[in-house]
Amino acid sequence: MSSVEVGTELPPLTVTVRRENLVRYAGASGDFNPIHWNDRMAVALGLPGVIAHGMLTMASAARVVTDWLSDPADLIEYGVRFTKPVVVPDDDKGATITFSAKVDKVADGRAEIDITAVCGDEKVLGRARAVVRVS
Repeated sequence: MSSVEVGTELPPLTVTVRRENLVRYAGASGDFNPIHWNDRMAVALGLPGVIAHGMLTMASAARVVTDWLSDPADLIEYGVRFTKPVVVPDDDKGATITFSAKVDKVADGRAEIDITAVCGDEKVLGRARAVVRVS
């Protein structure tokens, strides 16, 4: 990565999440909560339908930064707030999430990056921010 400046926009990333991804993530994470696979349960609990695991959405958002870094280990801090669930329909299309990111601050060998995550017309993460080592 060459010199980083405030305002630098990272290449966007689009991720499609389908029900099969939720099954795989549940197996890897051990999170078998029925809101991630059972429409009836999700609706009974007040959700619009089956939703993606928050940590799956969070991990996908981090990729917009780690894909841009020369070394993913340069990601030294990362956090998000969950604002809206990602509803994953039971079809072949799934839910498409678009991630974008922009450098907000650069100082002392670090850059702070703001990340935006949009599914449909809604932001699904708030205060998504990464701190990375830069040269």
